[in-house]
Amino acid sequence: MSRARVIVLNSALGPLDYRIPQGMSVAPGSIVVAPLGPRQLMGVVWEEDRLPAEPVGDNRLRNLIAVADAPPIAAPLRRLIEWTADYYLAPLASVLRMAMPSTAALEGARTVTEYRLTGDVPARLSPQRAQALDRLGDRQGLVRELALAAGVSDAVIRGLVNVGAIEAVEVAIDSPFPLPDPGHHQPDLSAAQSAAARQFTDAVSARAFAPMLLDGVTGSGKTEVYFEAIAQAVREGRQSLVLLPEIALTEPFLTRFAARFGCAPVAWHSDLRQSQRRRAWRAVASGEALVTVGARSSLFLPYANLGLIVVDEAHETSFKQEEGVHYHARDVAVMRAKFEGAPVILASATPAIETRQQVAAGRYAEVRLPGRYGAAQLPTIEAIDLIANPPERGRWIAPPLVTAIDATLARREQVLLFLNRRGYAPLTLCRTCGHRFQCPNCTAWMVEHRLIARLACHHCGHVERVPEKCPECGGEDSLVPCGPGVERIADEAALLWPDAKRAIVTSDTIWSPAKAAEFVARMEAHDIDIVIGTQLVTKGYHFPNLTLVGVIDADLALQGGDLRAGEKTFQQISQVAGRAGRGAKPGHVYIQTHDPSASVMRALVTGDSDAFYDAETEARREAGAPPFGRYAAIIVSSEDKAAAEATARAIRHGAPEHDAMYVYGPAPAPLAMLRGRHRFRLLVHARRSLDVQDVIRDWLGGVEWPGKVRVAVDVDPYSFV
Repeated sequence: MSRARVIVLNSALGPLDYRIPQGMSVAPGSIVVAPLGPRQLMGVVWEEDRLPAEPVGDNRLRNLIAVADAPPIAAPLRRLIEWTADYYLAPLASVLRMAMPSTAALEGARTVTEYRLTGDVPARLSPQRAQALDRLGDRQGLVRELALAAGVSDAVIRGLVNVGAIEAVEVAIDSPFPLPDPGHHQPDLSAAQSAAARQFTDAVSARAFAPMLLDGVTGSGKTEVYFEAIAQAVREGRQSLVLLPEIALTEPFLTRFAARFGCAPVAWHSDLRQSQRRRAWRAVASGEALVTVGARSSLFLPYANLGLIVVDEAHETSFKQEEGVHYHARDVAVMRAKFEGAPVILASATPAIETRQQVAAGRYAEVRLPGRYGAAQLPTIEAIDLIANPPERGRWIAPPLVTAIDATLARREQVLLFLNRRGYAPLTLCRTCGHRFQCPNCTAWMVEHRLIARLACHHCGHVERVPEKCPECGGEDSLVPCGPGVERIADEAALLWPDAKRAIVTSDTIWSPAKAAEFVARMEAHDIDIVIGTQLVTKGYHFPNLTLVGVIDADLALQGGDLRAGEKTFQQISQVAGRAGRGAKPGHVYIQTHDPSASVMRALVTGDSDAFYDAETEARREAGAPPFGRYAAIIVSSEDKAAAEATARAIRHGAPEHDAMYVYGPAPAPLAMLRGRHRFRLLVHARRSLDVQDVIRDWLGGVEWPGKVRVAVDVDPYSFV
């Protein structure tokens, strides 16, 4: 090769051609450093026949600068990157960036200087220094990482280094990971679990693409079953990837994994230090990391010999990326397994309708675990009619649930109160003039958080103090919270059960695997009697002494125009109900609702999930909604409202005429302003047979818009705000 076609990590640029200097060896997949004007950019060499580009004469080519000291991006991953960019209408460079690490992972150095607290407190302690010392704890990392974690500037961290409160540590960043031992602890599986495990281990040994749904009720031992497939891959020297929907689930999973295999797997998530990310990336790329567990981004790591993918809690909507490349990790996982020629297991107690339809069509195999493991039984579920049994005025827990909690605490058992709403109250208003506190950057109400005495926007992160007076009318003591969040439920629990030990579990309190591990340890030590939590506690946790679950507002997720509202509500409440009675003690679930006769509530109480899913599936079929039709959202945004609206109208005006496609809008988005940008949406509804990506690509290619306007396409949208 005398020339190479390169994708550089700049989504505004297409493929670029470069000259290969004499003595430099590159091939498709090689990670290279390429010049672009005065800059040097990282890029990957690609096959020329797969990426057409304008012909450039050899005399106009610039030389590549260097080849990175890292394994090349293998062909299966390159094909996945192409497919993801094509399907989700994203720039190839944006998808490639997800597979590329920071430049530190490509350097040959084997040590890095990190910093940690020494325990000394400096004589001059400014508020910023005190905040850093308070927040860092045992955290270790680079200066920038510590500054971000502490919420201070780099200069504050360097100042603490200079006075001896923080010390430098030389870290070996490429030490090998311990190898999991498939024979470390052989679990005692039931007959049903053993049969399922054999099906999975046979699929691993077959070394062929095989998509499989592991449909097991909560507490049926799905994790132990797919651990056997991982064990088989380890025996054969092949790599496994386990995707988890939440970073907070990582630490409990690592503990269970270590008990089975004698060591922790390689973790990949946003809380890793840069040195840890470098070490993990290189171990994955070399094939040394035999088992990786991580968030959705771990799908794009450069596995050398991938033999199995597991998507745990595969129904979770958090697998859908809502920023940047709008991909769904569940679907991309299936495609990665196809390109790698490996089995993929989608594990869920409440599979998505899209997955169920793939099973019905014969594309996915189904493995079922209909009962809980051992002596554990599924909990009883009862609906509380909030119209017939309303809570006392100013309270949110209905009398039947209060009585059940009294009895549970008397037996020294644990209680979970579930409300999927962070903070104290979703709205604060002035009782005198009616002023409502709205985010200055978003079309959203500010949420009161009393634990930090702040009003916060959950969309852009804007935070402000709770004022003493109404900013509109100046009224004192006139601000009132409206509606409950978990903090308000915790206050009510403190009034009703003052001697009970309580814990609030949300993304505000459990923001890292270490915090999740601390919560698990407290629950297992019975240092918590009542947990008040959001969806963070609905999955992955196993507490045998937790026997009562109370759903405070079961109707919450049914509000709005989400086509998946019923399905999401059923999945979410089924998952949180599954936390009850996972040991020998029976479990009970109370669902507070204003409409016990609603189909989703009847299905939860009766346990007739098949009838519920059949009705939901038929309704989707009649509406031509996914998975029987296609949706794609076009989101237009700008700081200039007029420019955004004009662009949205121009896009609608340029829409092609297709019998198999309908275009709705443009209309202001339900969240009409987000992070200071005005937003308009169009919705494309197409028949399944139409290649909607090609249509949209050609359509938008014929429309011009100003540089200050952004146009994003969300194929298969899960959010409609």
